[in-house]
Amino acid sequence: MHKIISVLLLAVALVNARDINQAGLDLIEGFEHFEPNFYIDAVGIRTIGYGHNCEALGCSGIEAPISKATAEDILKKDLVKFENCVQNAVPFVNDNQFAALVSLTFNIGCGNFGESTLLKDLKAKNYSAAANEFASWCKGTVGGKKIVLNGLVKRRAAEKALFLK
Repeated sequence: MHKIISVLLLAVALVNARDINQAGLDLIEGFEHFEPNFYIDAVGIRTIGYGHNCEALGCSGIEAPISKATAEDILKKDLVKFENCVQNAVPFVNDNQFAALVSLTFNIGCGNFGESTLLKDLKAKNYSAAANEFASWCKGTVGGKKIVLNGLVKRRAAEKALFLK
């Protein structure tokens, strides 16, 4: 009986899985920029493709250079974790809100998203306050110090615009 329940729960989870929409995928790809070879990002993390973080997600088995198609496949696999974080936290958001939140969470991590004021505002259904919270996530750690990164300012503005669309 326990195995049947486990299989049913897995089936329900697979049916309820939610994917980022094309607008969200385009947003991430636009800000992450395609890099066919390994590089060190703005905060010192080894990365490849469309923001694939080797430190957090691993890079064993990836041989550079990679094609755009391979980079997009890697990105879509990477996003599953973040799509699940957002879906589990706020299953009631619309597709553009979901996409904007997945982009944010891909960048800041599930833990930070889970503890954010933005999430608290969403759970309270305060969408305008939540939208304004995107701007709170514009800093990166460079040389041991948190500084505002212009690329993150632009990305958060684009995420907010998609969230409000």
